Amino acid sequence: MNDIALLSGVLSKTGDLIEGAAGVEGAEAGWRGSATPCEEYDVGALVDHLVGWLQLFEARCDGRAYEADPARHRSGPDPAGEFRAASAGLVAAWEKYGFDREIALTGESGLPAAMVFDMALMEFTVHGWDLAMATGRPVPFTEREAAEVLVRAEATLPPQYRGEGMAFGPIVPVAEDAPAVDRLAGFLGRDPAWRA
Repeated sequence: MNDIALLSGVLSKTGDLIEGAAGVEGAEAGWRGSATPCEEYDVGALVDHLVGWLQLFEARCDGRAYEADPARHRSGPDPAGEFRAASAGLVAAWEKYGFDREIALTGESGLPAAMVFDMALMEFTVHGWDLAMATGRPVPFTEREAAEVLVRAEATLPPQYRGEGMAFGPIVPVAEDAPAVDRLAGFLGRDPAWRA
């Protein structure tokens, strides 16, 4: 699968999940406070995290400064619109500048562009999974998409980023013949059997 098509598909589906979380339940119904598989975030905080980090990825991959703290981002009344605008910018940046470069994502030192690309895929697929599970919606990622992101995650995520206080929990064992999206969730520290 083409790299840009893979990223574009993941971002589009995650944007749909954000729209569904905000639009189907509505803020008045309390959707923002619902639990997610990612224990540090309720649904509202997860949506803010997704939008804030996508804006960071978009700016830095386009070679622009990003002065805001993505962890402090608070979405406006149309978080799906914010997410989709940043998605379009991120895809355009990859199409324009390609992979033969380094990208300084959160610090002064640059990372290989391919690594940053894979980090974005992991971020928006696994948190898309979190959002789908938390809001009772089907996980939208195809078997092919999930399998490709899993291969990249296995090559990108070293053990030192796992454990208490780290970005990822320990691997959750999942059957080898389970769907790729379940194996991806387990590899990224989620329990595929999680229910709200």
